[in-house]
Amino acid sequence: MWKSIPYLILSLFLFGAQPVLAEPIDVNTASAEELAQLKGVGASKAQAIIAYRDQHGPFVAVGELTQVRGLGPKFLEQNAEAITVSQPVADAARP
Repeated sequence: MWKSIPYLILSLFLFGAQPVLAEPIDVNTASAEELAQLKGVGASKAQAIIAYRDQHGPFVAVGELTQVRGLGPKFLEQNAEAITVSQPVADAARP
């Protein structure tokens, strides 16, 4: 039994730890690499966020991310502390 304790501790460390971002990621200015750091976002979803942003302009609110295919309320819940939205410049604001 004592031999298995180090493995148990190692597995808890490796699988229980989530990386913590130092500062929230601004989805209006973030690169694909930065967006891919969010929980549930890989390279393809990061590109989808950027494509949506390029097509529709800057995000006005964090909740607007649910308009991106593959992102829903669970994504917002998992990343609530890790996401921010900068205020769009007046010229870039949507009508």
